[in-house]
Amino acid sequence: MTATHLTPIKRALISVSDKSGLAERAAKLAEAGVELISTGGTLQALRDAGLEARDVPDITGYPEMMDGRVKTLHPRVHGGLLARRDREDDLAAMDQHSIPQIDLLVVNLYPFEETAASGADVEACIEKIDVGGPAMIRAAAKNHAHVAVCVDIRDLDKVLESMAEHEGATSLELRRHLAAKAFARTSAYDAAITARLAPEVERPARSYFAQGGPRLQDLRYGENPHQEAALYASPEAGPGVASARQTQGKALSYNNLADADAAFELVSEFDPEQQAACAIIKHANPCGAAVASDLSKAYEQAFDADPVSAFGGIAAFNRPLDAQTADSITKIFTEVVIAPEAEPAALDILSAKKNVRVLLTGGLADPARKGWSLKTVAGGLLVQERDYGHVAESDLKVVTQRHPTEDELADLIFGWRVVKHVKSNAIVFAKKGATAGVGMGQTSRVEAVRLAARKAVDTAKENGWDAPRTQGSALASDAFFPFADGLMEAVEAGARCIIQPGGSMRDDEVIAAADEAGIAMVFTGMRHFRH
Repeated sequence: MTATHLTPIKRALISVSDKSGLAERAAKLAEAGVELISTGGTLQALRDAGLEARDVPDITGYPEMMDGRVKTLHPRVHGGLLARRDREDDLAAMDQHSIPQIDLLVVNLYPFEETAASGADVEACIEKIDVGGPAMIRAAAKNHAHVAVCVDIRDLDKVLESMAEHEGATSLELRRHLAAKAFARTSAYDAAITARLAPEVERPARSYFAQGGPRLQDLRYGENPHQEAALYASPEAGPGVASARQTQGKALSYNNLADADAAFELVSEFDPEQQAACAIIKHANPCGAAVASDLSKAYEQAFDADPVSAFGGIAAFNRPLDAQTADSITKIFTEVVIAPEAEPAALDILSAKKNVRVLLTGGLADPARKGWSLKTVAGGLLVQERDYGHVAESDLKVVTQRHPTEDELADLIFGWRVVKHVKSNAIVFAKKGATAGVGMGQTSRVEAVRLAARKAVDTAKENGWDAPRTQGSALASDAFFPFADGLMEAVEAGARCIIQPGGSMRDDEVIAAADEAGIAMVFTGMRHFRH
């Protein structure tokens, strides 16, 4: 490390909203001979801790004004942050205008994200938009060749370690690391503001896309051990996997989180006031899903839908987990259990299986909530609205001579909600509120039907049933049948009614085949591809 890469810390400007851990770290700076400058509540906190600190107005010559909106936006602050110590003209300007050199900036911004997440109205959120903070952070980060910037008070520990190692100075390597983190912080902060303001306008601006949030935890690895991974928070508020409380079990992996989210989103489709729902997910696809009068029955039916695939899966519920259901879960290896809440007795039962991760979300996701789905592509980012499309019974169009019965209609709607969460091409056989066979990820729709039917046959053998549950079932298809062959495979497997979007050039042929087979078919007019 050359001397030119080391910058002594002689003066620090500290202005923080979250003051956790401030006093002890600021005291160590003072012990190292660093002059402290501060504002408002931070200044008072430092003085309450017995530390000497100068008020920013003493430097700028202007008082804080407009309820604190204007205090650090001044040349004597920004000049001290932006001045290049190796430029004679910059140093001369500082001397001419009595600008003090600032070597360390500690700012952690007004709590905009917390305010927005609390459900506060837009006016309250706007008042929590920090202006001076991001301006100072960007100035210090731009000039990191000479200035260290901390957007997290805990990073002062790294600064103090560097000062101890380098006789009161920081290294360029550390300053660059802190600068990169600072720009990431302001980027995420601006993304949160963008997300909050977007619903307030009829046609949000889409010229640029902003998304970001704080890192919640590092993960051991991604989908595979050679891939680095982490979990970040999103500006979207509401219950979910990212904000869930883990009550037991090992740390969650990337795949655990992805599968838990898929399961949680699926059960959130079903109103817990009307029916209990369970989904068992494996590799982001449901191997079984069911609705019933209580959780225990829903779990039993979801498990029976594919007991082989359920091993090592993710079990999700739309109601608080009860003891009877928890006891059933412990009879097979389950990676993750996720529910809005859990009875104490249920948690006691699951605690005997210490490797089972238990996540409590505090509520369900809103299937109709708006938001964004992201996917990276080479050189870019694919962004689309979440699939919040919903089809009510009144939206269905019966296109066949036979109409579905009341029980068939219930299974059609159930299957349609499930197929939305299956990877395309997607087929779901459903019977009596439970999946009977699921076909996913196939390159042709007819193969998806065959896969679902074959899995139903295998499941019948596994459970010792006389016949697969596709007999007398309803079938849901995420997209239209391009030919009648897929429909005929469904009929051969035992389907008595079908729900699909419609819209094929050969709809007439498909409808005619359904009429000839004597089954009912309804069109939704809505597709649910999921890639």
